[in-house]
Amino acid sequence: MVSLTLSVIIVSYNTRDMTLRCLRALSRELEGLTTEIFVVDNASSDGSVEAIQREFPDVKLLVNEGNRGFGAANNQALRLARGEFFLLLNSDAFPRPQAIERLLESAAAHPRAAVVGPRLLNGDGSLQLSCYRFPSPLKSVWENCLLAAALPDHPVFGDFRNWDHDEEREVDFVIGACWLVRREAAEEVGFFDEEFFLYGEETDWAKRFWAAGWSVLFTPVAEVVHLGGGSGQTQADRVFNEFHRAQERFMRKHYGGMGLVVYRVTTIFGACLRMILFLIAALCRARQRRHYLTLMTQWKRILLWSLGKRGPGLQETA
Repeated sequence: MVSLTLSVIIVSYNTRDMTLRCLRALSRELEGLTTEIFVVDNASSDGSVEAIQREFPDVKLLVNEGNRGFGAANNQALRLARGEFFLLLNSDAFPRPQAIERLLESAAAHPRAAVVGPRLLNGDGSLQLSCYRFPSPLKSVWENCLLAAALPDHPVFGDFRNWDHDEEREVDFVIGACWLVRREAAEEVGFFDEEFFLYGEETDWAKRFWAAGWSVLFTPVAEVVHLGGGSGQTQADRVFNEFHRAQERFMRKHYGGMGLVVYRVTTIFGACLRMILFLIAALCRARQRRHYLTLMTQWKRILLWSLGKRGPGLQETA
């Protein structure tokens, strides 16, 4: 039953200080709105639960015995939320003044927008790219043939890397650091697919919204500082594995087994091509040799992963 304007949902996993900072920012921004705040804690061991209970006793705190993953944890709160809109906010995302109000205004002006995403900023105030096109086997082909890099502004091959994120527009999806979601749309298409443990769940949800006739809107008038990588900083290897597993889950779900094969083959080709080009660049540009060798190492890791050398992800520690 809808009885509030906004239900805010934060998933926390060993990010005590950032979660508290996020809640403090929210307490200033939610004045004048009828709201509720959920924090879903995925079995943190850093004292998050006790700190939140002590400083924010009015927060609706859901405490899990294990790490259920991002999508599943959000779903717990979504099923209980009473707001007309859901604000899904990462624990390392901090709304700037009037950001939430402006997101709600944009949603009101675009009644078919299932999701409204803000302009994200890094900790130093610089732009953080947040709008992307959907992954697909065909997109994987032109990305790994370096067409996207060579033609970043092309309407087909390009992406949003050269765009200043300075105008309101519909996009395929925005990253899930801060999503304002319309209840009506969420109830129509369903909540997060819990097969995605971490990464890919917001991309999948956005694709389902578009398929049902809704849209995803980016607006620059609302700004949110997003530090990024909060809960995964100490488990970089597992985060790497989880990200690539999510990409493959998305491909298989939306494009079938053949789509997944195309994705894997083109990724292997693209990794080999980049490693060759970075090696040539390292030999030709001595001053930047270390940079290119680092890039070679990164793509070698992706190549090995695509060939089957896969370590555990975060889900194995849940």
